[in-house]
Amino acid sequence: MTDTAEHDDQVTDDAPGARLHERRPAAHRNARRVLSRFCFHRTLRERLAVLEEAADLHDLDELSDVYGDGIVEALESKVAGLLGTEAAAFFPTGTMAQQVALRCWAGRTGNATVALHALSHPEVHERNAFSEVGGLRPVRLTSEPRLPTAAEVRDFAEPFGALMLELPLRDAGYVLPAWEELTEVVEAARERDAVVHFDGARLWESTVHFGRPLEEIASLADSVYVSFYKSLEAFGGAALAGPTELVEEAKTWRHRYGGMVFQQFPTVLSALVGLERQLPRLPEYVAHARVVAAALRDGFAAAGMPWVRVHPEVPHTHDFQVWLPFEPDVLTETAARTAEETGVVLFGGSWDRGGPGLASTEVHVRAEALEWTAEDVKAAAAEFVARLPEQVR
Repeated sequence: MTDTAEHDDQVTDDAPGARLHERRPAAHRNARRVLSRFCFHRTLRERLAVLEEAADLHDLDELSDVYGDGIVEALESKVAGLLGTEAAAFFPTGTMAQQVALRCWAGRTGNATVALHALSHPEVHERNAFSEVGGLRPVRLTSEPRLPTAAEVRDFAEPFGALMLELPLRDAGYVLPAWEELTEVVEAARERDAVVHFDGARLWESTVHFGRPLEEIASLADSVYVSFYKSLEAFGGAALAGPTELVEEAKTWRHRYGGMVFQQFPTVLSALVGLERQLPRLPEYVAHARVVAAALRDGFAAAGMPWVRVHPEVPHTHDFQVWLPFEPDVLTETAARTAEETGVVLFGGSWDRGGPGLASTEVHVRAEALEWTAEDVKAAAAEFVARLPEQVR
């Protein structure tokens, strides 16, 4: 066990009224070793330092943007080039971008029904925004922890104007279909005269699994949404890419939805930095995620806990799930205590119930994880198991 440096703000079990939701982020902040440090783990000063890197990427002596011109247009052009589309539009959020995209497609197809997965982001995380705000009607193709199949698309019992595919499907374990499966699904939608929209919030890191460049992946869809903060570590923001006519209409709806922000240069500059600095590194993160996943399985088994599930077994991206046969509160407490006592964070996220006595968490592999060897991961797994309560081991 390795001692950590003392910090005045560290919250421990001895602190009166200490709560897990306070201890967990404190332990992560104070840790000497983590698998990832997201933007929200960093101070304002650290985040503002990102903009200093932008001097090499854009002329900072030009006038700042006003309602979407200047540097915003430069980012839009860059994204369109990366994805191989005619145009792209910057949006403050992905929720807004996708509502606008599918609303535009509904007007063009004459069908407001959107076929999607039951675990897709709009169904799980957006408070029914498609129907409540956009006038769209979502229908679920499947709830299985995988992408819809061509047969499910082809044989669905009612018409739909658009097929939305989340790539990767986050809540199923950041899973992707095989390239052949994806092309077959798209073809099945075309056979039904439906347009195809990719929820590509994390599309950037899908190239390793598909073995295809971004523009070839994006070319399968009629429109694509991408996020700038989920993997690229920008301050926020998203883009909708597709045909010029669609993108121009989307910009009109962007204004109507309140997305015509006066100035956005800090977020846009951070997105340009992300595209330059983070995007080229994503394949390296994906490759190392596979090392981490295998080492986790081996480490838990060596520590006397053979039942651990890494899903997918070989991660499709640099994020994946870990399942353990314990209650979420037991695992959350153990993760927090292990981090506090060792200064090493193996599981920094929350644990969610997956059934009686079963819980899962997400593991994120970023630049910080590249310093971990497989043996480091195994050692961290052993430390975690050693702190599980005896009665549940």
